[in-house]
Amino acid sequence: MFFRSHIERFWKNAKYDEESKVITSIVSLNGEDKEIVITEQLVREVLHFPDDENSPTKFPERMVKGCMLRMGYNGLLNSANYSKACFSKPYKFFIHSVVHALSHRKGGYDVMRDYQMNMVTALVLNKKYNF
Repeated sequence: MFFRSHIERFWKNAKYDEESKVITSIVSLNGEDKEIVITEQLVREVLHFPDDENSPTKFPERMVKGCMLRMGYNGLLNSANYSKACFSKPYKFFIHSVVHALSHRKGGYDVMRDYQMNMVTALVLNKKYNF
């Protein structure tokens, strides 16, 4: 289990190398300083994202709408955003988790934007997607 102090210490010492696209930090582990290296590939592996840099970032609108119907969406399909409240309870929680964990928003978590709808579609249909 990670403690707040561990996380704070990691980020206090973290450095991002633009050229190699890695984050490095020195942390103390059992009294010994260790270098931690975080790469994009490591993040993909840990989060179990089945994608790569060549995976799509958008699906056809028809596929996304079909997936939303499959998930029991009972709102307007032709609106620009989908409301979390229009999904059944299990999917509502799933969407809530996706919106909070994979979005760069600071508020307004009741509505999914188009890129979030594509993320949900990829996860529900088990499709490759460049997260």
